Amino acid sequence: MSSLKRKEASTGKAAKSNSHGASDGRPSKRAKADKSGDFKKTTDSKKNADSESTSVPANAGAAALVSRLKEDEPLFPRGGASVLTPLEYKQIQVQAKNDALFDQHTDGQADKADGATKKKQKSKRKHDEKVAAAKAADDSVKIESLNFKRLVKGSLVLGQVSAIGPLEISVSLPNNLVGHLSLTSISETLNERIAAEAEEADISDAEDNEDNSEVDPEKLFSVGEYIRVAVVSTEEDAPGAKNKRRIELSVRPELANTGLTEQDVVRNATVMASVLSVEDRGYIMDLGIADSDLRGFLAKKEVDESIPEERMQPGAVLLCLVSGKAGKVAQLTTQKKQLGSLKSVANDAVTINTFLPGTAVDILLSEVGTRGLVGKVLGHLDATADMIHSGAGGSDEDLDDKYKAASRVRARIICTFPTSGAPKVGVSLLPHIAALEPQTVEAAAPSKKSKKEQKQGEQADQPKKLPVDVLPLSSTVERCVVRRVEPNVGLWVDVGVKGVPGFVHISRVKDGKIDALYETSGPFKVGSAHAGRVLGYNPVDGSYHLSLEKSVLDQAYIRIDDVPVGKVVHGTVKKMLITPTGISGLIVEIADGITGLVPELHLADVKLQNPEKKFREGMKVKARVLSTDPEKRQIRLTLKKTLVNSDLPPVLKYEDLTFGLQCLGTIVNIIPTGAFVQFYGDLRGFLPVSEMSEAPIVNPEEHFRQGQVVSVRIRKFNAENNRLTVTCKDPTSFGVEKQLALKDLAPGQIVSATVTVKNLDGVEVALADSGLKASLPVGHLSDRSAAKNAAALQRLHVGQVLPELVVLDKHDGRRSITLSQKASLIAASKDSTLLTHMDDAHVGDMLAGFVRNITPTAVFIQFAAHIVALLPKQLMPLNIQTQPEFGMHISQSIEVRVISVENERIVVSLQPEPKTTANPDEDASDTKLIKPTDKALKTLGNVSVGVVTKAKITSVKATQLNVKLAENVLGRVDITEIFDKWEDVPDAKDPLRNFKENQVIDVRVLGVHDARRRTYLPITQRSSRTVFELSAKPSNVKAAEPPAALTMDKIEPESSWIGFVNNRKSNCLWVSLSINVRGRLYGMEASNDLSLVKDLAENFPIGTALQVRVLHVDAEQGRIDLSARSADAKDEIDWLTLGKNMVLPAKVTRVNERQVVVQISKMVSGPIHVIDLADDYDRAVTTPYFKNDIVRVSVVSVDGSNKKVRLSTRPSRVLNSSLKVEDREITSITDIVAGTIIRGFVRSVADKGLFVNLGGDVVAMVRISDLSDSYLKDWKAHFQVDQLVRGRVVSVNPELKQVQMTLKASVVDDNYVPLSTLADFHQGQIVSGRVRKVEEFGAFIVLDNTANVSGLCHRSEMADKAVRDARKLYKEGDVVKAMILSINKDNGRVNLGLKPAYFDNEDDDDEDAMSVDEEDDGARLDDDDDSEDNSDDDMLDVQDALGITGTDNDLDILGGSSDDDDEDDEDDEEGRVAHGVTGGLSAGGFDWSGANLDKGTASDDDEEEGADAAASKKSSAKRKKAAVASQMDIDRTAELDISGPQTASDFERLLLGQPDSSALWIAYMAFQLQVSELAKARETAERAIKTINVREETERLNVWIAYLNLEVVYGTDETASEVFKRACQYNDQREVFERTASIYIQSGKHEKADETFQAMTKKFGAQAPQIWINYAHFLHHSLQDSERARALLPRAMQMLDKHHHVNLMARVAALEFRSPVGSQERGRTVFESLLAKTPKKYDLWDQLLDLETSVFAAEKAKQAKENKKGGKASKADASVVRDVFERGTKVPGIKPRRAKTWFQRWAKWEEENGDAKSRDKVSSRAREWAADAEKKKADAEAEESE
Repeated sequence: MSSLKRKEASTGKAAKSNSHGASDGRPSKRAKADKSGDFKKTTDSKKNADSESTSVPANAGAAALVSRLKEDEPLFPRGGASVLTPLEYKQIQVQAKNDALFDQHTDGQADKADGATKKKQKSKRKHDEKVAAAKAADDSVKIESLNFKRLVKGSLVLGQVSAIGPLEISVSLPNNLVGHLSLTSISETLNERIAAEAEEADISDAEDNEDNSEVDPEKLFSVGEYIRVAVVSTEEDAPGAKNKRRIELSVRPELANTGLTEQDVVRNATVMASVLSVEDRGYIMDLGIADSDLRGFLAKKEVDESIPEERMQPGAVLLCLVSGKAGKVAQLTTQKKQLGSLKSVANDAVTINTFLPGTAVDILLSEVGTRGLVGKVLGHLDATADMIHSGAGGSDEDLDDKYKAASRVRARIICTFPTSGAPKVGVSLLPHIAALEPQTVEAAAPSKKSKKEQKQGEQADQPKKLPVDVLPLSSTVERCVVRRVEPNVGLWVDVGVKGVPGFVHISRVKDGKIDALYETSGPFKVGSAHAGRVLGYNPVDGSYHLSLEKSVLDQAYIRIDDVPVGKVVHGTVKKMLITPTGISGLIVEIADGITGLVPELHLADVKLQNPEKKFREGMKVKARVLSTDPEKRQIRLTLKKTLVNSDLPPVLKYEDLTFGLQCLGTIVNIIPTGAFVQFYGDLRGFLPVSEMSEAPIVNPEEHFRQGQVVSVRIRKFNAENNRLTVTCKDPTSFGVEKQLALKDLAPGQIVSATVTVKNLDGVEVALADSGLKASLPVGHLSDRSAAKNAAALQRLHVGQVLPELVVLDKHDGRRSITLSQKASLIAASKDSTLLTHMDDAHVGDMLAGFVRNITPTAVFIQFAAHIVALLPKQLMPLNIQTQPEFGMHISQSIEVRVISVENERIVVSLQPEPKTTANPDEDASDTKLIKPTDKALKTLGNVSVGVVTKAKITSVKATQLNVKLAENVLGRVDITEIFDKWEDVPDAKDPLRNFKENQVIDVRVLGVHDARRRTYLPITQRSSRTVFELSAKPSNVKAAEPPAALTMDKIEPESSWIGFVNNRKSNCLWVSLSINVRGRLYGMEASNDLSLVKDLAENFPIGTALQVRVLHVDAEQGRIDLSARSADAKDEIDWLTLGKNMVLPAKVTRVNERQVVVQISKMVSGPIHVIDLADDYDRAVTTPYFKNDIVRVSVVSVDGSNKKVRLSTRPSRVLNSSLKVEDREITSITDIVAGTIIRGFVRSVADKGLFVNLGGDVVAMVRISDLSDSYLKDWKAHFQVDQLVRGRVVSVNPELKQVQMTLKASVVDDNYVPLSTLADFHQGQIVSGRVRKVEEFGAFIVLDNTANVSGLCHRSEMADKAVRDARKLYKEGDVVKAMILSINKDNGRVNLGLKPAYFDNEDDDDEDAMSVDEEDDGARLDDDDDSEDNSDDDMLDVQDALGITGTDNDLDILGGSSDDDDEDDEDDEEGRVAHGVTGGLSAGGFDWSGANLDKGTASDDDEEEGADAAASKKSSAKRKKAAVASQMDIDRTAELDISGPQTASDFERLLLGQPDSSALWIAYMAFQLQVSELAKARETAERAIKTINVREETERLNVWIAYLNLEVVYGTDETASEVFKRACQYNDQREVFERTASIYIQSGKHEKADETFQAMTKKFGAQAPQIWINYAHFLHHSLQDSERARALLPRAMQMLDKHHHVNLMARVAALEFRSPVGSQERGRTVFESLLAKTPKKYDLWDQLLDLETSVFAAEKAKQAKENKKGGKASKADASVVRDVFERGTKVPGIKPRRAKTWFQRWAKWEEENGDAKSRDKVSSRAREWAADAEKKKADAEAEESE
C-alpha cells in the first residue's frame, strides 16, 4: 500500500516535523523497564551515551540516528511521519523522565564536592526538559470542538436535516450549529430543472401535454436524514450577535466530495451523489469528482426502503456508501444496514482523502483525557472526539475508565478542520451518529422490573419517540441533576430522559454574571438538583440546551410557538408605527424577545381620531392574541376591549366549530352581498347580507363598518372546502311559538299574509296566524308578464292583506320563507298536484312550475320545495326553439310534462304526450301495433333484438334518422349505423341528404335507446315510451345474425373508420365511430387543407362525415385520438422528428408586436420573430396574424435538447425559393461579409450603443459614434426596440461571434449629400429646425440637415409683441421655421427670427429657402384656442391638450398653479388645426388626444407672463387662417393651402401624400362629425388604424385615442369598451389607460374614470408614482372625496419602490393644500415627518415654502376681497411662512450658496408682505448666519493647520 497522505497538506510541514523528531534523539524502540536490573542497565547505557556526547558532534549523532531509523523502517518509506506507534512514543517519554530523575539522585550522592558543577548541569538539564516539553506540546494534537469561528469556506460537516422549507433546508450541525441549504445549492441537474421550469412559466399559451412536475424540496429530503455538507460562506452581522449568524451550505457533489480523486473512491467510502438519470434497473449518479469520468450506479435493490421512489428524481442528492468499483463505475448503496454500520471501514484507502465526514473509521487512541479523545487513523490522520461526541458530556463514567490509550475504537467522522496545521478530523462515538439514525428514546418512563422482565422487554420492540416529543421545547424540568461540571464552560445535567443529557451554558446558569463553576463545591456542584427550562435540542449532538435562570423559568413564553392563539396577554408598548396618516399600529412586547403587532384596525373598538394621545411607549396594555406565524416570527394582537374582555371561547379551527356556536369576530371586508369576518388564527367566515339582521338590509356598509366586532353564530361550515358561514340573527328572538309554526309550515300550504315592507325586488310579508316573516318576489305576484308583475307591485301598499298565497320554499336554518301569488301554483296546491317532494314526481305527470334560469341549450323549471327540473331545447316545440331565450323570462309560469325521473333528476317536456292506450309503467308486449310499417309485425312483442323489419322516416336530423315502426312505436337510426363504406356517403357535409320524410327503409333492431348513456341496451321490458335503436347498414340488414356492438377494446391504432362529427370545440372535434364509441380529433388533424382547419365550426358542421385514422387508444381513460389527414401525410411532429427546412402547417396561438407564437403539434410550439415574418422587412409586421389562424412555417433551425426552434414565414421559404428577397435571411455569422449593407431590427438599446438583430442569434453592435453623422444629444430617444434600421457591416469576427456595423448615412447611402455647414447659409434665408433648448431669454434651434449648425432666436424676435419668457412659447423638440437675421462666421453665431411677419410674403418655391424633409417642414404656429374667430375656414381643434376637469393634473403641484392658467398653457401645445364651423354633430367639447394627463400648467407666478404671451399670439389674422394639422412635422404656416382642406376630396388628396399623419386623419374624422356623419367618422378611424405604418407608434396611438374619444362622447359604453380593449392590444397599455381616464373626466363620466383609475393602479401601480398622484388628484378635485384619496397612499407605498416614497408623500401632502376638501394641517404633518427624517433634503423645504406662501397669498387675497365688500374676514397669518423661513436657516450643514438663495427669497417675501421691522430681522438673521459660518470655517482651518 502506498503512503497515506492528504494531498492538500504541505510537505514542508511534514519535513519540519521529521527534523524535530531527529533532533530530540528519541530511540526508535525501547523495552519496558519493569525489573530493577533492566532499569539499571538502561541507566548505565544512558550515562555512557551522555559521556560520549561531549566528543561526538550533534549532527553526527543525528545522522547515525536517521540511518538506524531507515534500517528499521518496515513500512511507509515516504511521508515524513515517525514509525513509532503512539503507545511506544508515550512509553519513551515516561522512560526518559524516569532516567532524568534517576540521574539527579545518583549524581547527588556520588560527589557532593562538585555541587556547584552539578547544580549548573541540573539547571541546564531542566532548561532542556522545558524546551523539549514545549516542543512536544506544539506537536501534540489539540481537542477542538466545532464552532462558528472554526467553520470556514470549504469545511465539510456531517449534518442532519431538521426542517424543510419551500426555498431552503435547515441542517443541524455538531455543537449546536445550524446551517441553511439553498435550493440552488443541491446539484447542477436540479438547477437545470429549476431554470427549465422558470422558462416554461413564460412560455406561450400553446398546449403543452408534457407532465413536468415542479421541484418540491419535501420530495428531495426527509427530516432526520444525514447528509454531508460543504460550508459555502459564514456571515455575522454584528459582533456577538449569535442570532444573526448564518451558515450557507451546499451538498453539490463537487463541493461535498472535495479532495476525492478516482483512486480515493474505494470500498466502504462514503460519497454524496446526485441522480443524473433514472434507468430501468437503477440510477446513474454523479460523484462530482474533478478530472475524472467516474460515475456511480445505484441499483434499485440497493435503495433503502425508507427512501420513497418519488424522491429518486434527477437532481436529488443522497449520502451513499461505495460497495464496489468496476472500472469507471462505482457501485453504491443506501441500505441502512451497510451505510449505518461501523463495520464498513474503508480499509482499502490509499490516501487519507478517502476519510470524509460520514465515513466510519478505525481509530487507535493515543490520548484519553477529561476533555475528549485523541487518536490516529491508519497512523497518519489525526482524529479527535470532543466531550460531546465522545459521550463524556452527559455520562457519569470517566473516559479513562471507558477507553484506554493504545486501544482501538470505531467511530464516524463528523467534520474536518481545514485551518489546522496538520490534517485532522472530528469524530463522534455517539450511538445515533454511528448508526446514522435519528436519536430516539423510550416512549414511557422506565420502571423497576425484574431481570427476567427486563430481558423479555429488551427482546420485545419498545415504542420509540424523538426526544423533543418526550420532553418538548420550552417545557420546565423540575429536577435537573448536575452530572459533570466544566468550570469555564457550563454544566452537564440529567433531565430524566434516558440517553439524552442536558447542557447548561455558564451564561445560563443563573441571572447575572457567574465567575466560575466548581465540581465539588458551590451551589452547582456535581449531584445538585435545580429547576430548568428547555431552550433547544440538537439532533446531531443528541443533547438538550437548558437554562437555570429564574427569569427564564418565570417567563411566560420562550418562543412564538409557545404563545397560544386566543390567549389574553399583558405587554408593554415598545414602539408606535407612525405613517403620514397617523399611527398605523403598535409593537407590543409580551415576553422577553417576543413582540407582537397591533394593527390600526385593532387599536380600539372604535376608530381613534388621535391614537397618539391614547398610547405611548412604555405603556402597559392588555391584549389578546389573534394569530401567530412562527415561520415568519409574527404575532398579531388586538386591544379591542370587546375581544379582550370577552368570556366567549375563541375559535381557532374548524374542529372547534359547532352549529349555533356563538363567537366574536372582526369584520375585515364588506361587499354588496355580505361581509367577511375574521376570527382567531386563519379562520375566516362569510356573513351574508341576508343573515345580518332580522330586518332586510340592502347596503351592508350603511350598517356595518370595517374593523367592527360582531357577535355571530355558526350557521354552516365545511372544513374540506374551507367554507364557513355565520349569522347575526339571534335565535332567542325567534320564540318557541314561531319555531313550532315554522316547523309545521310546509311547502305547498295556502296561507294569508300582510305586507310589511315594499322594495324593488318584491314585498316582505308577515303570515297572518304565526307572524312569521316571508318574502314575496315581484315575479310571483301573478302568472302574467314581467311588466304586469311590476305594475302589480306598484299597486301594493304596506298593510295590505293578501288572502291567498302558496308557500314555495322554506329554510329552517335561515328562517326564510318564500311565497307565491301565482294563480297556477295556488290552483295546483289546491288540487294537490303541486310538486313538493321528489318522490311525488312520476313520468307523464303534468306539473305547474315557473322558470328559474335560461341557458342557450336548456331551461330550468322550479317547483315547490326547491325542486328543479331540466327542460332541454330538444323537448320544446319547434316554433320556440329559435326564439331568443325560447320566448321565456325568469319566473314565468309554465306547465310541463315529466318524461324521466332518474337519480334525483327530473327531465320535463313541453311537447304533447303521444296518445297511447296502455299504461306506460306496465309491460306492453301484447300491445297491438297501430298501422305498422311492416305488416308482419302485429304486437309490440314482435319487436325484438335482431329482427329485420321496415321503418318509416319521420324526420331527418344531423346525426340520426327518427323513424317509426308503427304509429305507436318509435325508433332511431344513428348516422354511424347507415353507411358500410366511405364510398356510400353521398356528401361529406350532408351525409343524410338522400333520406326524406315518410321514406321506408329496411332496418335491424339493435336494442332500446338509452339517451343518457349514449348507447343502447337489451330489450328487457317494452312500453309505449320505448325508443328502439335500429341499424340501416346494408351489411347488418343482410347478415344472418345480429352484429356485435363495437367497443373500445376492438379499436386498433392505425385502423381506418368512417366517423361523423357530433360535437365541436374551439380546438378539436368529437367524432362518433359507432353509437357508443367516439373519439377526439384535434384541429390540426382535421384535414390536409389548412384553410379548413382555421375555422372548425364553419367548415365541419355537426353530422359531417370524415374518413379517420386511429392514432392512439387509451381504454382505461376512455380516450381515442383520431386523425382525418390522409394516410401519406406526415406523422405527429415532435422534437425528435422536427428537422431543418421542413415546411409545416401551424396554428397561431398568440400575437404581439414582437412575435407570432404558433403551434406545430401538441408537443411542438415556437415563436416567429418579426425578422422571420417576411422577405421584405418593411412588411414584417404581426398585425395580419390573428389567433387560431393556420399558417405555413419553415423550420430554420432546431435545438431539440433545449426545445427551441426558429421558424419563418418568409414566402421564399414556404412558397417558392425563387421569389424576390429584399432582405436576405441570416442564419449564422458566416452569412455576413464585411462591407455589405444590411437591415435589421433593434434588439436592445444599451448604454454603449445599439444591438441589432440580423437574424436568429446573430446580433450586430452599433457604437454610439456610428449612429449618425450629426450629433444626437439624447440618442436613445431616436431608437427603440424592434425599430428597423439599415447599416453597413464594418467588421465580422466569427471566432468571437461579433459583428459591428454603422448606421451613418455617409457610409450607408451611396447618394449621400453632405450635411450643410455654416458656410452654406446666408442672411435672409428661410430655414427649418428643431428647438434644442429654451431659456428665458430665447431659444436655441438646431437647423435641419446640417452638421449641428444651431442658432439663437432671442425672445424679441419671437413675436410681434414683447415676450417676457420664451419658455412660455416653445419647448424642446418643437419644429419651427425661422429666418436667418445675421451670421457671424468668425465666432459661428447665427441669429434667427421667428416673427410671423417674416413669412407673410414667402414664396413656396423660394430658391433661397432651405430644402427640408417633408415631415419636418414648418414653422411653429402660435395659434390659440381662446380665439374669438370661429369662421368657417377654421377646423376642429384635434390635438388640444385635454385637461382633467377642475384639476391641474400632472403639473408641478409643489410649484404652485391655478386652474386659470390651463387655457394659457394649452395655447402652447402642439398639434392643432383651426376650428371648424358648428353644425350637425358637434365635434367640439372634447379632446381628441386625451393627452392632458401628461401635460402641465403654468404656475401662479407666471400668470401675467402667460397672458402677455397669449396676447402676442392673437396678433395676426393670417396666422389664424393658416392653422393646419398640428402634430404632423410639416409647415405650420400653411404652405399647402391657406384655407386648409374643405372637402372630403381635399382630405383624401392630402392623405395620399401623408398616409402616416395622425393629425390629418383626426382632422378628417372631425370633418365627418361636422357634417353629422358619425358612421363615416368611425370608418375613417378604422382606415387610419389599418393604413398608418405599424412602426409609427405615436401616430397610431393618436388615432386610437381620437377613436376612443369619439366613442365616449357619441357612442355607447359597449362601443367605447370595445375600442378601449383593442387600443390596449396594439398600444402601450398604460398610455391608453391614462388617456382614457382623461377622456372620461372631461366627458363628466366620473364613475367610468374612477373604474379606469382603479384598474390602472392594480395593473401599473408598481411602475410609476404619477399614476397614484393622478388618481388622488382626481379624487380630491373631481369627486371631492378626500378620504378615498388619503387611503391611496398606504397602497401606493406598498407597491412602489422605496426610493419613490418621499416624493410621493410630498406630492400627496401638496394635494391637501390645493384640494377644496383637503386638510392643510394634514399636509403640514406629512411634511414635518419627512423633514424630520431627511432635514437636508432642500427640495422639500422649497416645496413646503411654496405651499405655505400660496396659502398665505390666497388668504390675503380673500381678505382683501372681503374688505372691499365691507365684510369681515380672518387675517392672513404670516407667522406660518416666517416659521418655515426661520427653520430653513437652521438646517445643519446648509451650504453658503443655498443659504444665500434662501435669505434672498425671505427678504423678497418680506418686502412684499412684511414691514420694516420684519425686513430688518431678516437682514440681521442673515448677518448672524454669515458670521457663524465664517467662524466655523476659521475653526476648521485652524484644526487642519494643527
